[in-house]
This record gives sequence, structure tokens and C-alpha cells, in this order.
Amino acid sequence: MPDDLQPEALRVELTELGDAFRAYQRRPEPDLADLAELHDRKARAFALWADVTGDASLREEADRAATAARTTREMDANRRGILLDGEGPVVERLLTRGQGVHLRNVLEHVRVGSPLPRAETRLAVLMITMRAARAGTGNVTGQDLGGWLQGDAERVLQELVDVGWLLLPEDVTADDALTSRPEEPTQVTVPTLIPTQPRPFFFGKVTRARLSGWAQKVVGDRKLRKKKAGAATRLLAVYTAAHCRPDGCLGDAGEDGGGLALDTVASFCGLRPEDVAEHAGLLIAAGWLAEEVDTAGERLRGRLAERVLPLSGLL
Repeated sequence: MPDDLQPEALRVELTELGDAFRAYQRRPEPDLADLAELHDRKARAFALWADVTGDASLREEADRAATAARTTREMDANRRGILLDGEGPVVERLLTRGQGVHLRNVLEHVRVGSPLPRAETRLAVLMITMRAARAGTGNVTGQDLGGWLQGDAERVLQELVDVGWLLLPEDVTADDALTSRPEEPTQVTVPTLIPTQPRPFFFGKVTRARLSGWAQKVVGDRKLRKKKAGAATRLLAVYTAAHCRPDGCLGDAGEDGGGLALDTVASFCGLRPEDVAEHAGLLIAAGWLAEEVDTAGERLRGRLAERVLPLSGLL
């Protein structure tokens, strides 16, 4: 870029644009919406630069930047499961497709690695794993634990400590953790997630926060709370939301005619396969699933209610 380029506003914009692209490259995780905006700015700036200088190569660069902006927005829409250009209703997803993949990896880790089989324990393992996924440590409060486990919280927490899956700080008891407040949370440690150990999954801070926030929204769903849904039912809500297509239908359409393997669902929820339908019925009553489910052929088939689509995991 010539030092004497005029108008001055164009020279300043090109300089700032270069700085903005370099700053974007240093980000720990991509943000395609922001990247599309940068490509738009580049297209406008290079088009003006071409007008000022008459340089055809700059015009071509402006066209390439405009194309890159459109492509990046399409990629972002695909990852988030939304439609562009008015092609139907827009569903603003909480997770991208890539984050959905990470989410399902965490759920599978909990399914096969929960140290105790009961649904209440599995729910605690899931939520604490979300908090400690990156560093092996995470903060919890009494409000968190009580919201996840209601009156069962102290017993479940103590069981996880007794089997060695969870470590509390020295001189902190399960009862102390239940009284900890947001301004002074209890820091818990999951030894199998400490970075010096072989790691079951890898993602950045932004993704960890998104996954934890997603799980909190599902488990704390207002209608599930109103129906007094137990741990197994809320785990089923988690699993169904994480394993559905953008239209809300459960499972991969190309796998055994769609749906989810009933034994895998039951294993995650701490249930017997024959009990899954009962808990799915509770989800229908809470407006989580849209219609009667089908468990024929050892598959769970159904669809998320429209209100739940923003939480869908985008298979």
C-alpha cells in the first residue's frame, strides 16, 4: 500500500483492516460471522482502492473478498443449522455443528466412564465434567448442586468422592460444598481430566463454556422443572437434544432407518431399555418431545418440540 495513498480515509481503513485480520488469526477459536464482516470490509476497501488507482488486479481482489464473505456466511449458517436468504424459519442454535461433535464426545465419555450406575450420579458426573473438561478443575456452588440433584446432592457428591472420581479441597466436605455461594464457589478436581493425564477430549475455553452453558440450559429447563423431572428424565432430555438432526428428528437418518439405539440411550440415562419409553412420555408432557415416540426395533424414534430446536446438537 503506497504511503501517500489518497483519500486519507482509505489509507487508514486499509491499515486498520490489516491489523484486524492479523488479530483474527491470533484468536484461539474462529468466529465465522466476524470473519465474514472482515471480508466485507476488504471487498469495499479494495473496490474503492481500484476506483482510485484504476488497477484491475485490485478490482479482482475486491471480487474475491466479496465471494469469500458469502462463502464464510454460508459456512457459518451450516455450522449453526440456520437458513440464509429467507429460505424458511431461522433457528438460532446455541451450538455450532463442531461444538455438537465435542458435546457428543463428552456424553459418550460420561456414558462409558461414569463410576456409578445410578441416574443421579450420572447427572452429577455430566455436569461436573462440563465444568472441569479442560483443566481437570472447575467451580461449583451449592445452588448448582441443589439445582442438578435436589435433595440427593450431598449423598451423590460424597459417593463420587468416596470412589475417587472427585476430589474436594482439603478441609472441605460435601456439606461445605452445598453451602458454597457464587462469590466463593468450591473448586472441585476430576483426576482423569487433569492435563497431565491422557485426555478424553480437546477443545478451547470458548467451546467448554458453550457446552457447559448448553447443559445447564437443558437440565434447568423451566418446563422440566415444572414437571419435577427426575435425573433420568433430564438425562434423556440431554441425550435427545444432542443427538438430533436440524429438523429435530432423533438420530442419523441413514442409520437403521433413523432414531437412536435404545440400549445406548438407556445406558447413558441409567435406565433399563424397557423404561426409556416411560421417560420419553414425561418429556412429551413437558413439551420437550413433539409427539409420541416409537421404540420398535430397539430404536428410539421421535422429534424435538419446536421450542427445543435452538438446543439441538445438529447431527
